[in-house]
Amino acid sequence: MAPQRNTGAGAEAELPEYAGHYRLESCLGSGGMGVVHLARSTSGMKLAVKVVHAEFAKDPEFRGRFRQEVAAARRVSGAFTASVVDADPEAERPWMATLFIPGPTLSDQVKRNGPMGPSQLRRLMAGLAEALRDIHRVGVVHRDLKPSNVLLAEDGPKVIDFGISRPKDSELRTETGKLIGTPPFMAPEQFRRPREVGPAADVFALGSVLVHAATGRGPFDSDSPYVVAYQVVHDEPDLTGVPGNLAPLVLRCLAKEPEDRPTPDELMRELRSVAASYDTQAFIPAQRTGDSPKPERGSKEPHPRQAEGRRRRRAVLLGALALVLVAGGGLASLRLLADGGAAQGDAVRAPSASAGFNSWATKPAPGKTGESGETGESGESGKTSPPWCSYGSQRLLCAQPGLVTGLDPADGSVLWRHALGKDDDSGRPPSLSGGLVHVLTHAGRRLEALDPASGRTRWKVDVSDVSDTSGYGSFRYAGGMLVLTGADGKVTGIDSASGEVKWNRRIPGLSRPYFDSFAGSPWVYATSTSDDGSRTRLTTVDPRTGDVRWDARLKGTLTAVGAANGGVFLLAGDGGYGEANAVLRYDPRSGASRRVTLTVPVAGAQAVVHGDRVFLLGTGGSLVAVDTRAGKQTWSLETSVSQGSAPVADDRHVYFSAGDGRLLAVDATKGGLLAQTPPRLGTNSDEVLATLPAPRIADGHVYASAPDGTVFGVDARNPSDW
Repeated sequence: MAPQRNTGAGAEAELPEYAGHYRLESCLGSGGMGVVHLARSTSGMKLAVKVVHAEFAKDPEFRGRFRQEVAAARRVSGAFTASVVDADPEAERPWMATLFIPGPTLSDQVKRNGPMGPSQLRRLMAGLAEALRDIHRVGVVHRDLKPSNVLLAEDGPKVIDFGISRPKDSELRTETGKLIGTPPFMAPEQFRRPREVGPAADVFALGSVLVHAATGRGPFDSDSPYVVAYQVVHDEPDLTGVPGNLAPLVLRCLAKEPEDRPTPDELMRELRSVAASYDTQAFIPAQRTGDSPKPERGSKEPHPRQAEGRRRRRAVLLGALALVLVAGGGLASLRLLADGGAAQGDAVRAPSASAGFNSWATKPAPGKTGESGETGESGESGKTSPPWCSYGSQRLLCAQPGLVTGLDPADGSVLWRHALGKDDDSGRPPSLSGGLVHVLTHAGRRLEALDPASGRTRWKVDVSDVSDTSGYGSFRYAGGMLVLTGADGKVTGIDSASGEVKWNRRIPGLSRPYFDSFAGSPWVYATSTSDDGSRTRLTTVDPRTGDVRWDARLKGTLTAVGAANGGVFLLAGDGGYGEANAVLRYDPRSGASRRVTLTVPVAGAQAVVHGDRVFLLGTGGSLVAVDTRAGKQTWSLETSVSQGSAPVADDRHVYFSAGDGRLLAVDATKGGLLAQTPPRLGTNSDEVLATLPAPRIADGHVYASAPDGTVFGVDARNPSDW
């Protein structure tokens, strides 16, 4: 292909027109090693293509580093990074194509808008901790985390540029010229022992990045990189300007010795409350490119209030905090009139072979219709997102940005809508407890309880008045109670039916507990892992009184995933980085435990417990079944789903949703794929959601949602009829 002329100078005066099959349209930026272009695939998908500078393409050492970057980027899940689409490290000009991520770099954002506020900083820290956990669990150490390598995407921070030294980024070199990193964001060991750099170096860099985001400078600040290097190794960091409730955690990240720094998993435990509610749009004023989505032909222009209320999705850690609440706004609920509501939320129904139930699909948000061919409003910039639904009181309760909806599970008809504030979007399903629908509003400061029959507010309470939630709080529901952990470590029990505080106390032996709760169990469970990962403490608390029911110490790094038949089920991991290598069933009555080792570790495992069986779905689509009673892994299935929701299960089937809106059914006994629904892509189908809503099983039916805003119901007994 003839080269495309550019106005640049030097080696980049001539740029290729194509990289592989991808046409290069414009330059997004240039770094020490290469140029990043906005490109398009043959199908029109937007990509970011890095092309190595011509001068380095001739250097075998730099080709090797580029191969390392490609390999590292391919190993990391796409939830917190730019997923690799294609690459050719052996081309005349080596290149790598990743999904294009709209959004500024953190560096550009701070330059344009100044330091971030406290809530934005907590959200950024939670997102970067999630990203590092995802990166480290596949054995990758970034070694160059800095503001220019953090993209502020719609669904959370994305970390780019893996394991590559940039020769023009730093004036410093080791004796061999292979210093890895950028001095203001490097850890002491990167200067002292560069061959011994491990994951803790990335945590140090995270702390430096947070200081930069909070102040516009680093914790070690000088015009000379040599002075900065000395300060990093010998001086204490300057945290002036870092919010007081974050400063102690940032200081731990900046500890001189790697073993004194928290792991990403520990950071996430501290930050669960904000990780479950972060809205990165708060620090994204505009997309990185002026290219914005346009409405499809024939669609209506979004209503201004609807467009304002549609907030971008938040990235969440698979078990982040139990904010299975939706954020609510306290505006008036709307009960639909029999002759006036159908046009806005009409459900399309299809015949089913099973008597008494027809499959259906609907779009609950106002201005949306079913699949009858009509087009409705799709929210801000024409974008759609999947509703998050739960089931209770014979209602399907669904949350979307700015809205909670009650649906009739029999046919999908809208029974009521409750409007939320424009900034209220938890990215989690509503919680039904004490006979009421619980929603959290006002950035987590107010709790409202709604009548499941009408959507009207029954009571509300300012959570900040009953617990210190200014820093790291957590919420869990069990036994008709809300159990809330405050930043000060005190735990509060609130009656879900009345909103009355029943108790407030510290739990013995737990300085700041993070609780889990599971369907069918009356207790809440807290796990805490020793610093070396060799043991995990499992504590069970009565949510009605705050009393400890029992306390156990188990071997290994464990995460509780369910409770059934008198046992607690846990996943054994690799030190907190998200890879499960075994399933453990613990019986608190006898103290006995049974461990089943997985044939192959499952990365990013999401699990569901049904009876004595545990089903795990990994980030690459591996679905594994373990029978703890038989003590063996019974089957595994490669589903080819690159990103799936948490699985759900009944006696016969396992169900989960895919990122393109499909609902898949798998035989729970044999592990064969039985059926899948058609894709339901959203308007922003080239973007990856960090977390997908899980399906719900109720009364022999399965309910799921899709990125185009659809909620649908199918018969659970006969997937072949889908």
